[in-house]
Order: sequence, then structure tokens, then C-alpha cells
Amino acid sequence: MLSDAGFMVSDRCSTRPKSFDIAARRREDILLVKVLANIDAFDGPTGQEMRRLGTYLGGTPMLFGLRTRNEDLKPGVVYFRHGVPVLNPDTALDLFIHGVPPLIYAAPGGLYVNIDGDILADERERRGWSLGRLATELGVSRRTVSKYEDGMNASVEVAAQLEEMFGGALTSPVNVLDGTEDIREAEPTPEDPAVEPEDEAIMAVLTRVGFEVHPTVRAPFNAVGEDTEAADHLLTGNSAFTEAAVKRARIMSSLGHITRTRSVYFVDAASRESVDDTAIIEREEVEDMDDPDEFRDILRERGRPPEP
Repeated sequence: MLSDAGFMVSDRCSTRPKSFDIAARRREDILLVKVLANIDAFDGPTGQEMRRLGTYLGGTPMLFGLRTRNEDLKPGVVYFRHGVPVLNPDTALDLFIHGVPPLIYAAPGGLYVNIDGDILADERERRGWSLGRLATELGVSRRTVSKYEDGMNASVEVAAQLEEMFGGALTSPVNVLDGTEDIREAEPTPEDPAVEPEDEAIMAVLTRVGFEVHPTVRAPFNAVGEDTEAADHLLTGNSAFTEAAVKRARIMSSLGHITRTRSVYFVDAASRESVDDTAIIEREEVEDMDDPDEFRDILRERGRPPEP
């Protein structure tokens, strides 16, 4: 579906544990997608990691699912699990193929919509209604109507009443591709996990050569490095050079194409200098390195730069 919608789609992340299954990009929109039949299997640590990765890689974490408990997810509704927006396949199809964004989102207490407060205020004033008159018609308080006009969201039932009264649409779509920050509770990006002991030496090297390092625990890479001197990002892996490492390096290369990042894999010893576009560097080569230019030269020689 994403390919049909014009997205470039990464290889499937087949390593375990994994926070997301695929990455996809269409122009400037980047998605980190997890797919589950029952979204109740999506746990808090996975949600936290997807949100962290979305922040570091400039993407929107997203969960595609079919049901929760014994209830099917409704089409046209955005749900949330641990701060990550959730769509069923029909909602995703409408959004990405047909360009029709959802209007409804689920939150504690029911289903809600975004009310365009400016349109509501204009329509009320055009009719010459006071806040009190509209409040009486809706069966709510005057203060609640004032909040609707200030941008507070409304239940589906109230929105339907308003649109019937004024004879036109007063709702605005849920902006899923911006992470729906406007409707879910504002939550700061979760803190990074602790660095694994076996990764500490490599993380120290990356820090010395100018990267701010963000460890991961459920991704097919050990960390995301943010270049403090440029806008570049770096996916990093670190292990013995086994078949599993080669597999992860290939996945990292594929993800790098989508997220416009370089990728590098540190190993004890290797007979090659790259796997696809992931640079392979022996730990011994960099253990005493502190020159950012020297490190970047190795990356350029062994790995392909990210696409512009």
C-alpha cells in the first residue's frame, strides 16, 4: 500500500526485539511503522523507543492494526497507544492512497473531533447568536462554547449537532503525519536508555569525534548519532562480524536510504569494508581516534552518503 502511495519502503526489520517493522519516505514525510493484528500487544517500552527514534530521525512513528481486545478498530478514526498514533488498514488506505485524512480520534471518554474555532465563531456571529444562545441549543455551558471557539475539541455527538445547526462542516482533519501533537497529550520525548556495557567504548569514540549518541534497545542498530557539526545522522551497530551482523548491516543500509542517514557497523575483525552502503570499521582502527575529519573520511570511503 505504501509503495502504491508513492513511498520508498525499507527492507523489513527482521531482527528481534524490534520496535518497528519498516521505514517509508515520500518526499519529506518519513514513517516508522509497526504492524500488529491486535494493538494491545504494543507495549510501553516499544512506544517510547518509536517516539525517540521519530524525534532523532525526523519521522512519524505509526502503528497499523486491526483490533483491540475483541473490538475491531473503526475506519476513519485515529487511536493512540503509548503516545503513538494507530490506524486500521482502511484509514491508512484513505490517508495515503486517496489523500483523505481522518477526522475523528479516540481518547478517554469516547470519540472526538477537531473543531475549527474561527469558523464556529464566524457562523455564530453571522446568525447573531450569543455564546449563551448557542450553549442553550447544545445543552452545554457558555464556558464550554467559548472553549470550542478557542480551539478545544468536541465529542463526535456535539460536532454533529453543530454541523446540523449551521449546515456545514466545522471540523478539521487529524494531522497524522505531524504525529498528531495537537490532539494527544503533550508528552516530552522519553529519556534515552542506558548504554550497554559492551557498547561503551564505541559510544565514547563517537562522542570524541563529534556525535551526540542516543542508545537504542529494540532497533536493528545500537544507537543513533547526531553530528554536532552538521545536520548528518548516523545509524551505528556493534558486535562480532557474524552472519547476523551482516544481516543487520544490510537492514541499516536500507533504513539509511529511507531516513537519509549514514550507517556504520563496528566489528572485531572483518574481511570487507562495507555491507551494501553500511561502512564496516574494525574497533581497533578507531579506539584511539579523536579527529572528526579522520572518522568522516573513513565513512566516506566505505559507505555511501545519505541521499539529499
